[in-house]
Amino acid sequence: MRTFLEELKQQRWDDHRYYHHSRINQTLHLISATSFVIAYVVLLWDPAVAALIGWLVAMTTRQSGHFFFEPKGYDHLNRATHEHKEEIKVGYNLFRKAVLMGVWALIPLALLVKPDLFGLVAPHAGFVDFALNTGLLWFWLGVVGLLFRTVQLVFVRDPLTGLVWASKILTDPFHDIKLYHKAPACLLRRELIDPRYWSGEPEEAPAR
Repeated sequence: MRTFLEELKQQRWDDHRYYHHSRINQTLHLISATSFVIAYVVLLWDPAVAALIGWLVAMTTRQSGHFFFEPKGYDHLNRATHEHKEEIKVGYNLFRKAVLMGVWALIPLALLVKPDLFGLVAPHAGFVDFALNTGLLWFWLGVVGLLFRTVQLVFVRDPLTGLVWASKILTDPFHDIKLYHKAPACLLRRELIDPRYWSGEPEEAPAR
């Protein structure tokens, strides 16, 4: 159990120090995390609506932060190029995210062409049914996306890495609220980049 918690702490640390320099990205992660927590609550009685919240609000804000606002130049603090960080990324790097978001965007289009999507859902009779069918399919896309990368990590790395990553993804919303709740105030002070990544002064890394 101790090894699991240490690995979880390390994965969270790497995710923060490599991929969350921008205060805009941090703020968008705060919005995303709050939306995911709401989606978790709604999930208890309506997975389709929960998925609509999760994908339309939480995922779009989260991924737009990475795609459009996070610096992609040389990371002087961590002494790593953007390409190197993308190569060693445990979870979904930008390429994998682009593929995932591409499938996400295609699902409602596929429902317009094939309303029952080859028998996976009941054909929609109106916009509400269409939205709920989309949400239900997005819910399963999230489940498959999580399981696919978890199993992939089990084989390309080791079972511990895969299980820890899955646990990290599921608990990230709560951790992100704790980590980035001050980011909006920093933005109001016109602080666009976390100053630690200008100064080159590393934070204390978690003990292995």
